[in-house]
Amino acid sequence: MGRGPSIEGRKNAEDAKRAKVFTKLIREIAVATRAGVADPSGNPRLRAAVDKALSANMTRDTIDRAIKRGSGAEGGADMHELRYEGYGPAGVALIIDCVTDNSVRTVADVRHALTKHGGNLGTSGSVAFQFHRCGEIVFSSAGDAALEEKILEAALEAGADDVVNEAGESSVLCTPDNLDAVRQALVAAGLTPLRADVVMRPANRVAIPEEAQETLLDLLDWLEQLDDVHEIYHNALLPAEAVE
Repeated sequence: MGRGPSIEGRKNAEDAKRAKVFTKLIREIAVATRAGVADPSGNPRLRAAVDKALSANMTRDTIDRAIKRGSGAEGGADMHELRYEGYGPAGVALIIDCVTDNSVRTVADVRHALTKHGGNLGTSGSVAFQFHRCGEIVFSSAGDAALEEKILEAALEAGADDVVNEAGESSVLCTPDNLDAVRQALVAAGLTPLRADVVMRPANRVAIPEEAQETLLDLLDWLEQLDDVHEIYHNALLPAEAVE
Protein backbone atom coordinates (compact mmCIF):
# COMPACT_ATOMS: atom_id res chain seq x y z
CA MET A 1 0.00 0.00 0.00
CA GLY A 2 1.38 3.44 -0.91
CA ARG A 3 2.34 5.90 1.75
CA GLY A 4 2.02 9.67 1.84
CA PRO A 5 4.98 12.05 2.11
CA SER A 6 7.36 11.28 4.95
CA ILE A 7 7.68 13.59 7.92
CA GLU A 8 11.13 14.56 6.66
CA GLY A 9 9.72 15.26 3.19
CA ARG A 10 6.99 17.49 4.57
CA LYS A 11 9.50 19.31 6.75
CA ASN A 12 11.81 19.90 3.78
CA ALA A 13 8.89 21.28 1.76
CA GLU A 14 7.89 23.61 4.60
CA ASP A 15 11.51 24.74 5.03
CA ALA A 16 11.75 25.52 1.32
CA LYS A 17 8.50 27.50 1.43
CA ARG A 18 9.67 29.42 4.50
CA ALA A 19 13.02 30.19 2.84
CA LYS A 20 11.24 31.63 -0.22
CA VAL A 21 9.05 33.83 2.01
CA PHE A 22 12.14 35.05 3.87
CA THR A 23 13.95 35.81 0.59
CA LYS A 24 11.09 38.04 -0.52
CA LEU A 25 10.83 39.74 2.87
CA ILE A 26 14.57 40.44 2.93
CA ARG A 27 14.34 42.04 -0.50
CA GLU A 28 11.34 44.09 0.59
CA ILE A 29 13.24 45.39 3.63
CA ALA A 30 16.31 46.22 1.52
CA VAL A 31 14.29 48.14 -1.08
CA ALA A 32 12.28 49.98 1.58
CA THR A 33 15.54 51.02 3.24
CA ARG A 34 16.99 52.20 -0.04
CA ALA A 35 13.85 54.23 -0.81
CA GLY A 36 13.99 56.10 2.51
CA VAL A 37 16.19 55.95 5.60
CA ALA A 38 17.61 52.98 7.50
CA ASP A 39 15.64 53.81 10.66
CA PRO A 40 12.15 52.21 10.76
CA SER A 41 10.86 54.98 13.04
CA GLY A 42 11.52 57.49 10.28
CA ASN A 43 10.56 55.28 7.34
CA PRO A 44 6.91 54.05 7.41
CA ARG A 45 7.46 51.68 4.50
CA LEU A 46 10.44 50.09 6.23
CA ARG A 47 8.53 49.86 9.49
CA ALA A 48 5.71 47.99 7.72
CA ALA A 49 8.24 45.64 6.10
CA VAL A 50 9.90 44.95 9.45
CA ASP A 51 6.52 44.28 11.09
CA LYS A 52 5.68 41.81 8.31
CA ALA A 53 9.04 40.06 8.77
CA LEU A 54 8.55 39.80 12.53
CA SER A 55 5.09 38.32 11.96
CA ALA A 56 6.78 35.65 9.83
CA ASN A 57 9.15 34.91 12.75
CA MET A 58 12.22 36.37 11.11
CA THR A 59 14.99 37.10 13.62
CA ARG A 60 16.13 40.62 14.45
CA ASP A 61 19.64 39.76 13.25
CA THR A 62 18.34 38.81 9.81
CA ILE A 63 16.22 41.97 9.65
CA ASP A 64 19.20 44.13 10.65
CA ARG A 65 21.35 42.53 7.94
CA ALA A 66 18.63 43.22 5.35
CA ILE A 67 18.53 46.87 6.42
CA LYS A 68 22.32 47.08 6.09
CA ARG A 69 22.09 45.59 2.60
CA GLY A 70 19.51 48.18 1.62
CA SER A 71 21.68 51.00 2.92
CA GLY A 72 24.63 49.66 0.92
CA ALA A 73 26.64 48.70 4.00
CA GLU A 74 26.69 45.01 3.00
CA GLY A 75 26.16 45.16 -0.75
CA GLY A 76 22.78 44.53 -2.33
CA ALA A 77 22.17 48.20 -3.10
CA ASP A 78 21.71 47.24 -6.77
CA MET A 79 18.29 45.72 -6.02
CA HIS A 80 15.50 47.75 -7.59
CA GLU A 81 11.76 47.61 -8.17
CA LEU A 82 10.04 46.86 -11.46
CA ARG A 83 6.34 46.77 -12.29
CA TYR A 84 4.92 44.72 -15.14
CA GLU A 85 1.37 44.97 -16.45
CA GLY A 86 -0.38 42.41 -18.56
CA TYR A 87 -3.29 40.09 -19.13
CA GLY A 88 -3.92 36.55 -17.98
CA PRO A 89 -6.46 33.96 -19.17
CA ALA A 90 -9.91 35.35 -20.03
CA GLY A 91 -8.44 38.85 -20.20
CA VAL A 92 -7.80 39.16 -16.46
CA ALA A 93 -5.82 42.33 -15.71
CA LEU A 94 -2.55 41.73 -13.84
CA ILE A 95 -0.03 43.93 -12.08
CA ILE A 96 3.18 42.12 -11.15
CA ASP A 97 5.59 43.92 -8.83
CA CYS A 98 9.15 42.61 -8.75
CA VAL A 99 12.35 43.27 -6.82
CA THR A 100 15.43 42.27 -8.78
CA ASP A 101 19.09 42.79 -9.54
CA ASN A 102 18.67 41.52 -13.11
CA SER A 103 15.81 43.03 -15.11
CA VAL A 104 16.60 40.96 -18.24
CA ARG A 105 16.10 37.72 -16.30
CA THR A 106 12.98 39.00 -14.57
CA VAL A 107 11.10 40.19 -17.65
CA ALA A 108 11.93 36.92 -19.45
CA ASP A 109 10.57 34.86 -16.53
CA VAL A 110 7.38 36.94 -16.25
CA ARG A 111 6.76 36.93 -20.02
CA HIS A 112 7.25 33.14 -20.15
CA ALA A 113 4.78 32.58 -17.30
CA LEU A 114 2.11 34.74 -18.94
CA THR A 115 2.57 33.25 -22.43
CA LYS A 116 2.45 29.67 -21.09
CA HIS A 117 -0.96 30.40 -19.52
CA GLY A 118 -2.57 32.17 -22.45
CA GLY A 119 -1.71 35.69 -21.33
CA ASN A 120 0.59 38.41 -22.55
CA LEU A 121 2.76 41.22 -21.25
CA GLY A 122 1.33 44.70 -21.79
CA THR A 123 2.82 48.16 -21.94
CA SER A 124 3.20 50.45 -18.94
CA GLY A 125 -0.22 51.86 -18.05
CA SER A 126 -2.16 49.27 -20.03
CA VAL A 127 -4.01 47.95 -16.95
CA ALA A 128 -2.92 50.21 -14.07
CA PHE A 129 -5.92 52.51 -14.62
CA GLN A 130 -8.15 49.64 -13.43
CA PHE A 131 -6.50 49.68 -9.97
CA HIS A 132 -5.95 52.25 -7.25
CA ARG A 133 -3.16 52.39 -4.69
CA CYS A 134 -4.35 52.31 -1.09
CA GLY A 135 -3.56 51.09 2.39
CA GLU A 136 -5.35 47.86 3.26
CA ILE A 137 -5.68 46.30 6.72
CA VAL A 138 -7.36 42.89 6.64
CA PHE A 139 -9.15 41.14 9.49
CA SER A 140 -10.77 37.71 9.67
CA SER A 141 -14.43 38.40 10.44
CA ALA A 142 -16.01 35.12 9.24
CA GLY A 143 -19.38 36.78 8.71
CA ASP A 144 -19.62 37.78 12.39
CA ALA A 145 -21.93 40.82 12.22
CA ALA A 146 -20.93 42.09 15.68
CA LEU A 147 -17.22 41.87 14.84
CA GLU A 148 -17.77 43.54 11.46
CA GLU A 149 -19.58 46.39 13.22
CA LYS A 150 -16.74 46.75 15.74
CA ILE A 151 -14.17 46.88 12.92
CA LEU A 152 -16.25 49.46 11.04
CA GLU A 153 -16.64 51.72 14.08
CA ALA A 154 -12.95 51.51 14.99
CA ALA A 155 -11.89 52.10 11.39
CA LEU A 156 -14.01 55.20 10.94
CA GLU A 157 -12.84 56.54 14.31
CA ALA A 158 -9.24 55.99 13.16
CA GLY A 159 -9.76 57.97 9.95
CA ALA A 160 -10.10 55.11 7.44
CA ASP A 161 -11.86 55.72 4.14
CA ASP A 162 -13.94 52.56 3.86
CA VAL A 163 -14.46 48.99 5.09
CA VAL A 164 -15.25 46.18 2.66
CA ASN A 165 -16.61 42.83 3.88
CA GLU A 166 -16.06 39.90 1.52
CA ALA A 167 -15.17 36.21 1.66
CA GLY A 168 -15.14 36.15 5.47
CA GLU A 169 -12.72 39.06 5.74
CA SER A 170 -13.09 42.74 6.57
CA SER A 171 -10.70 45.00 4.66
CA VAL A 172 -10.12 48.46 6.10
CA LEU A 173 -9.09 50.88 3.35
CA CYS A 174 -7.18 54.12 3.85
CA THR A 175 -4.66 56.36 2.15
CA PRO A 176 -1.14 54.87 1.93
CA ASP A 177 0.27 57.62 4.15
CA ASN A 178 -2.32 56.89 6.83
CA LEU A 179 -1.79 53.11 6.92
CA ASP A 180 0.43 52.91 9.99
CA ALA A 181 -1.68 55.30 12.05
CA VAL A 182 -4.91 53.47 11.21
CA ARG A 183 -3.34 50.07 11.90
CA GLN A 184 -2.07 51.20 15.30
CA ALA A 185 -5.49 52.61 16.21
CA LEU A 186 -7.20 49.34 15.28
CA VAL A 187 -4.70 47.30 17.28
CA ALA A 188 -5.26 49.65 20.23
CA ALA A 189 -8.99 48.91 19.89
CA GLY A 190 -8.23 45.23 20.53
CA LEU A 191 -8.30 44.07 16.92
CA THR A 192 -5.59 41.86 15.42
CA PRO A 193 -5.06 42.20 11.66
CA LEU A 194 -4.13 39.31 9.40
CA ARG A 195 -2.02 41.67 7.31
CA ALA A 196 -1.54 45.36 6.62
CA ASP A 197 0.09 46.73 3.49
CA VAL A 198 -0.07 49.25 0.69
CA VAL A 199 -1.71 47.45 -2.25
CA MET A 200 -3.05 47.98 -5.75
CA ARG A 201 -6.75 47.28 -5.34
CA PRO A 202 -8.93 46.73 -8.43
CA ALA A 203 -11.75 49.21 -8.94
CA ASN A 204 -13.98 46.29 -9.93
CA ARG A 205 -13.72 42.50 -9.84
CA VAL A 206 -14.79 40.72 -13.02
CA ALA A 207 -16.23 37.22 -13.28
CA ILE A 208 -14.34 34.81 -15.51
CA PRO A 209 -15.47 31.48 -17.03
CA GLU A 210 -15.10 28.52 -14.72
CA GLU A 211 -12.77 26.77 -17.18
CA ALA A 212 -10.35 29.74 -17.00
CA GLN A 213 -10.18 29.81 -13.21
CA GLU A 214 -7.84 26.82 -12.88
CA THR A 215 -5.50 28.26 -15.52
CA LEU A 216 -5.44 31.61 -13.70
CA LEU A 217 -4.72 29.97 -10.35
CA ASP A 218 -1.91 27.97 -11.96
CA LEU A 219 -0.48 31.20 -13.43
CA LEU A 220 -0.64 32.97 -10.06
CA ASP A 221 1.11 30.03 -8.40
CA TRP A 222 3.76 29.97 -11.15
CA LEU A 223 4.45 33.69 -10.67
CA GLU A 224 4.57 33.29 -6.89
CA GLN A 225 7.34 30.72 -7.29
CA LEU A 226 9.58 33.22 -9.12
CA ASP A 227 12.14 34.63 -6.70
CA ASP A 228 11.99 38.10 -8.27
CA VAL A 229 8.20 38.44 -8.01
CA HIS A 230 7.18 40.36 -4.92
CA GLU A 231 3.43 41.04 -5.24
CA ILE A 232 0.74 40.10 -7.74
CA TYR A 233 -2.57 41.93 -8.14
CA HIS A 234 -5.48 40.92 -10.39
CA ASN A 235 -9.10 41.90 -10.94
CA ALA A 236 -10.66 38.43 -11.24
CA LEU A 237 -13.63 37.47 -9.11
CA LEU A 238 -12.73 34.02 -7.80
CA PRO A 239 -14.69 31.74 -5.44
CA ALA A 240 -13.46 32.10 -1.84
CA GLU A 241 -12.49 28.43 -1.66
CA ALA A 242 -10.25 28.82 -4.73
CA VAL A 243 -7.97 31.35 -3.06
CA GLU A 244 -7.74 29.90 0.44
